[in-house]
Amino acid sequence: MTRKRADPRPSDTTIIQPLPPKSTVISVPLWPVDESRAAAAAAGAPEPTVPPAAVERARYTLQFSTGETVSVRGTGLIGRRPLPQPAERFDHLIQITDLGMSVSKSHLEFGQHDGEFWVNDRFSGNGTVVRRAPADAVRCEPGRRYLVARGSRVEIGDQFFVVL
Repeated sequence: MTRKRADPRPSDTTIIQPLPPKSTVISVPLWPVDESRAAAAAAGAPEPTVPPAAVERARYTLQFSTGETVSVRGTGLIGRRPLPQPAERFDHLIQITDLGMSVSKSHLEFGQHDGEFWVNDRFSGNGTVVRRAPADAVRCEPGRRYLVARGSRVEIGDQFFVVL
């Protein structure tokens, strides 16, 4: 006689299929592609290490519900502990104090394209909502960029920031 009891749930095994890979997040290039640069690169010339002086990115101010105000240009990540992927480069990493942990570690990516500010939810747990006056609120689909006009409010979890 064995002391081992029979398993009371012998047929509850479930095979869980692996999750599909997350889509790659692509940042806006820091300067536009120049055909003469592309031709030079094809000929073996090295890429320039600084963007051309003619390219000027607009400055935006992000005013957070936590009281901080940050002036930004270019690209960045916002979250409790924003961390880029190994192949990613950002101009700004903005950390938000959120004791309720409603903001994900790397909640949101932002950037500029043709002088317009955009945000991209990075598959956060509580999502991102853009409120553009006087239009209705827009819940952001993860992995997709949304243009944000100055004066708009971007809600990330229980926190928010206003783009000025």
